[in-house]
Amino acid sequence: MTLSASLPAAVAHRICPFCEACCGLELDLEENKVVRIRGDAADVFSHGFLCPKAIGLKDLHDDPDRLRTPLIKRNGVFEEATWDDAYAEIERRLPPVIAAGGANAVATVLGNPVSHKMSLLLYFPRLARALGTRNMFSASSVDQVPKMLSVGLMFGSWLSVPVPDIEHCDFLLILGANPMVSNGSLWTVPDFRGKAKALRARGGQLVVVDPRRTETADVADAHHFIRPGADVFFLLGIAHALFDEQLVRPGRLLDHTVGLEQVEAAVRAYAPELVAARCGIDAATMRQLARSLANTPRAAIYGRIGTCTQQFGTLCSWLIDVINVLTGHLDQEGGAMFPKAAAFSANTRGAPGIGRGVVTGRYRSRVSGAAEVSGELPLTCLAEEIDTPGPGQVRALIAIAANPVLSAPNGARLAKALDGLDFMVSMDIYLNETSRHADVILPGRSPLEDAHYDVSFTQFSHRNHARFSAPVLAPAGKQPDEWQSMMRIAAIAKGLGAGADVDALDDEHMREDLERAAGAAAPALMAALGGQRGAERMLDLALRSGPYGDQFGKNPDGLTLARLKAAPSGIDLGPMSSRIPEALRTPSGKIELAPQVLLDDLARAGADLRAPAPELVIVGRRQLRSNNSWMHNLPVLAKGTYRCTALVHPLDAGRLGLVDGAMAQIRNGQRMIEVQVEISAQMMPGVVSLPHGWGHDLEGTQMRVAAERPGVNLNALLDENLRDPLSGNAVLSGIAIEMRPL
Repeated sequence: MTLSASLPAAVAHRICPFCEACCGLELDLEENKVVRIRGDAADVFSHGFLCPKAIGLKDLHDDPDRLRTPLIKRNGVFEEATWDDAYAEIERRLPPVIAAGGANAVATVLGNPVSHKMSLLLYFPRLARALGTRNMFSASSVDQVPKMLSVGLMFGSWLSVPVPDIEHCDFLLILGANPMVSNGSLWTVPDFRGKAKALRARGGQLVVVDPRRTETADVADAHHFIRPGADVFFLLGIAHALFDEQLVRPGRLLDHTVGLEQVEAAVRAYAPELVAARCGIDAATMRQLARSLANTPRAAIYGRIGTCTQQFGTLCSWLIDVINVLTGHLDQEGGAMFPKAAAFSANTRGAPGIGRGVVTGRYRSRVSGAAEVSGELPLTCLAEEIDTPGPGQVRALIAIAANPVLSAPNGARLAKALDGLDFMVSMDIYLNETSRHADVILPGRSPLEDAHYDVSFTQFSHRNHARFSAPVLAPAGKQPDEWQSMMRIAAIAKGLGAGADVDALDDEHMREDLERAAGAAAPALMAALGGQRGAERMLDLALRSGPYGDQFGKNPDGLTLARLKAAPSGIDLGPMSSRIPEALRTPSGKIELAPQVLLDDLARAGADLRAPAPELVIVGRRQLRSNNSWMHNLPVLAKGTYRCTALVHPLDAGRLGLVDGAMAQIRNGQRMIEVQVEISAQMMPGVVSLPHGWGHDLEGTQMRVAAERPGVNLNALLDENLRDPLSGNAVLSGIAIEMRPL
């Protein structure tokens, strides 16, 4: 990992922003430049582990294509502009759209990198309140909303996601996930390989169920192919077997659970023998897996993207947690447990053990009538909200670190729709497939120029901890922090103008927040936060008032931002521990095992069980060096063999006349792409796999490394109208296709 043999002038610490593992890094600096990156051996969470992506942080910072000054489009051509000019252009063009069409004439869309940017994540709610629009979209609805919805209904808050306690687990069943590549997803677990190896060394078992023999399957004790889209039947078969063989043992959870009888009735029709043909997994295997889960004292089942990005995504997400409850492994050491984050977690705030729960469908999208979930509409509704005329039509868009033209189904329609907007702002570090449509681009800082705290990922971490990254390098020129840009746009939307004093506005918002939370104590708390401002002040407040905080002096040894800054490798807060009923925020104060909306949706699954399985389907896949589209422009990650290939089983290749390394055409109705074939026994017969995030061949972008090997966009095959009806999540997996050689 050495980038230079010279001795460093300074050493800095940084949380890696490239994936959910959030590994701690040590960076050697010389003359305000990074010369070497390595894992921080003293990091309390990752203990020196890092994957190959981490060294790409230097390439990202130094990338000549990374935008450093605002761009304004004039006569169809982007020109560099000052920050004042960029804000003035927004002030000139955004308010008229709002005046003509109302608040809902503006839409917002958030992308994956927002989760790795403290300022963006903490300040977007303030921008959203200022805009007042219902048209809010994000990458979550092509990824994780089914899990958010199921845990919200069961446990009372959107991010109360139980994660495997892998360091104590003795039987781990992984479904539709590849943590060897992702190092967890909605499960922050750096060095999964090492932890899986330790699990097996102590006599435990790791079993993977996936339509591809993944990198995770390669290190497992057993791997079982499953037909894409049939995960719901596999899970129903296991749940049925648990009841049928009298293996249901919720233990202490029984007193904290309602709906057990309803679940038993609901799964009665899905015996393993009845669902085996649809799953492609025999009944004996399903029953044995059920016995292993039930009879191993410390066991868990975990599922992720493959279980979410299908037509029964919410049902799959629900059944995974149902099985962990039925076997008594939820909230148990070695099972699936609730992390206790130091800050920003809804299940650590308010009265413990009871709450308001979650509500969906408070409003619906104008065109398709898709229900709101967690304050958002499905991303696949964005194009139609822009290109369908009528009252409430979206006429302006604010895109924040988002590239939905590439990352969402039918990007061609969205690209055309974006060209028809009256105004568009992108906050992005690249001129990419989406930001090329903007009228103004406000570039964010490099991660090395930003302070950072893992607002989201501490809520999914396999061990409780807190870490803070101070800026490593000074920002270029007068580039503002992204929270300041968001506050300035908010001020424009509220009619205060581009010249508003954002520091004063920030103080005003903080006082309002404190008054709502603390009443008469608000002035004292404001004074205690001192001269801080922006995201760091919000973080200090959250840490100090959180479950490990100093409570503003009441607990002198508790967490504060100052204490965290004094610990560059972080503070260990201990292993996960039992949190039920304290972590629950449902109105009943119980685990809601059988939400009626989920029971009702089983009828849809039952109808699909009787339908014939397609002959050939396509699924996506994750890759270590190219997890997301914005990594494809980094030379150190882009080098190596060509990775955007369609994996095809030898039997399918022979049947279809496909040749390894040759080109082929894939069709889904009228949608068509051309791909390079890679024949691989990794694939289940009848299943083709193509990685997501590629397709960098569109005009008007400025990502030169990515354009050298643009790859093919899987999403160009997909129907933007195909969604899981409960969550609105896009269906990206198990799509029927036709394939032929070119």
